[in-house]
Amino acid sequence: MGAGNGQVYDGAKKSIFTFSPRTYDGGWIMAAPAPAGIRTPIVCVLGHVDHGKTSLLDRIRGSSVVDTEEGAITQHIGATLVPLDAIRTMSGSLGKLDIQVPGLLFIDTPGHHAFTTLRARGGALAEMAILVVDVNEGFQPQTLEALEILRNCKTPFVVAATKIDRIHGWRVNENEPFQSTFAKQGERSRSLLENKIYEIVGKLSDLGFASERYDRISDFQRNIAIVPVSSHTGEGIADLLMVLIGLAQRFLKQDLVFQANGPARGTVLEVKEERGLGMTLDVILYDGTLAVGDEIMLATADGVVTTKVRSLLSPRPLREIRVEDRFDRVKSVVAAAGIKVAAPNLEAVVAGSPLSAVGSNREEVETSIRREMEDVRVILSDKGITIKADTIGALEALSKELEGKSIGILRAGVGPVSRHDLVEVQTITDPLSSVLLCFNTPILPDVQELLKDPSFSHVRVFSAKVIYQLIDEYLEWREAEIRKKEAQRFEQVVLPARIMLLPDCVFRQSNPAVVGVRVLLGKLRSGVELVDRSGRRIGHVKTMQSRQETIREADAGMEVAISIEGATVGRQVNVNDELLVEIPERHVKILEHEMLPHLTPSMKECLEDYTALKRKGDPFWGK
Repeated sequence: MGAGNGQVYDGAKKSIFTFSPRTYDGGWIMAAPAPAGIRTPIVCVLGHVDHGKTSLLDRIRGSSVVDTEEGAITQHIGATLVPLDAIRTMSGSLGKLDIQVPGLLFIDTPGHHAFTTLRARGGALAEMAILVVDVNEGFQPQTLEALEILRNCKTPFVVAATKIDRIHGWRVNENEPFQSTFAKQGERSRSLLENKIYEIVGKLSDLGFASERYDRISDFQRNIAIVPVSSHTGEGIADLLMVLIGLAQRFLKQDLVFQANGPARGTVLEVKEERGLGMTLDVILYDGTLAVGDEIMLATADGVVTTKVRSLLSPRPLREIRVEDRFDRVKSVVAAAGIKVAAPNLEAVVAGSPLSAVGSNREEVETSIRREMEDVRVILSDKGITIKADTIGALEALSKELEGKSIGILRAGVGPVSRHDLVEVQTITDPLSSVLLCFNTPILPDVQELLKDPSFSHVRVFSAKVIYQLIDEYLEWREAEIRKKEAQRFEQVVLPARIMLLPDCVFRQSNPAVVGVRVLLGKLRSGVELVDRSGRRIGHVKTMQSRQETIREADAGMEVAISIEGATVGRQVNVNDELLVEIPERHVKILEHEMLPHLTPSMKECLEDYTALKRKGDPFWGK
């Protein structure tokens, strides 16, 4: 399930269960008693932003984690343990099953496309996955991205086709299994859902995956199960859990066998201070057993730290570790689990760090951690901006997003923004690179004070808790700065213009001549020199007026009064004569090679007239 040819991946994953919809009665998985050491499977939840990943887990665990997320979008990987008893309660039809796994540990991953690397980490930790697809919106860019991750990680998955309650005319049947609620729908609603499911089937087929609605599958080795659900009403949730349990027991059984006394291995989700405990780690433990008193190694920004577990706190079942405020103290915890670890010397540990228990192979463990940290995928360049983030995964994600927009990164780091960070940014002379992007990481108080210093006025600091908002704010500022810079250059460059002296509009013949003119082409500005069609200089435009108000520039089509120093009407110039703005050669080079895309068609035509005039005698003039 997940191989490119539509066949089930069976390298290390053994086999998958089969069941026939004709005999389906809620008791389709009957297996031998559980061998000792089968651990909780880890399920990764993937999908496009706002397709309902966190809402789906909220329905399962009865919580409201989605309401705590900045912008209602998950920003970090969280973990929720759903024990077997809870699964049985939610899925009454599971009563006949001989379930061997202790429950399911769900990893809720960020959905925005910038979090590719975080999702990849989640996929690597998980034995199976739920790909969440809004049945009404279908596949989106991040859906395709998640599929590619699952394919690369060779992770078996099911598709949760969410938001079926939003199908036009859908009759809600709270918490009912899908087949039951589907049978109660009107013909139009059933037809609409069928069409949307087959759109998903077709898209998966185009991508090399064979799939079908779960209750129509007789061979799960060749088909990915699509389970229609509603996080809002609970419809289909029981079916989704049944498919997951079936996958875990028959497809992953051998992978879940482990030695309970094996060394602990995990991933740090978050480093934070807890009242009464000091600095703590939120950890997903994915192998072995971790106990109070165990010596562990973790990564810091500068290397590896060794410490001893002082306390272990386990979140209550069906609670998400990132937002749980009550924990049970335990002496040990067995994988797979989300656990809070208290220990000395955790201040410098970086989120995303591997956690490994230290045994007799101390040097091997340290080497392994260092090697993993060296694989952090942030590409630095000789010039660019500075970025800081609270976790390794977020730093990688921010880097990937900026790389995709061709924005260089000069420096990158994990942790709070320090005085040293700001001083380094201040030394950058390029105003577009004197920038610090901070994702979900604090700016220390002394940095805030330093920003008030006039010598740091050119430094721009952007801070946000939602990564795409941070990048959008920076890009909006950068575009505004570029436009401002271009406008300043535009102001300094002499622009092309052609004018004609209007009849009956000579208000003064000389000292200076004041005449009415029509701007035929381009943009006329005060302060420029005028030449006739032969290239002979006529005079200097001192001022311009329109409707008795002084103006600085006039566009093609406008009629204005201008004063021309050095010209006498009737001698150098006459009524109905056409004059051109004299453009310095260096300005012509700028206009033709750098500013041409910004010129109006009228300006371009006038520039061609002027350069043609100048190049009659010198073909290479202005080139």
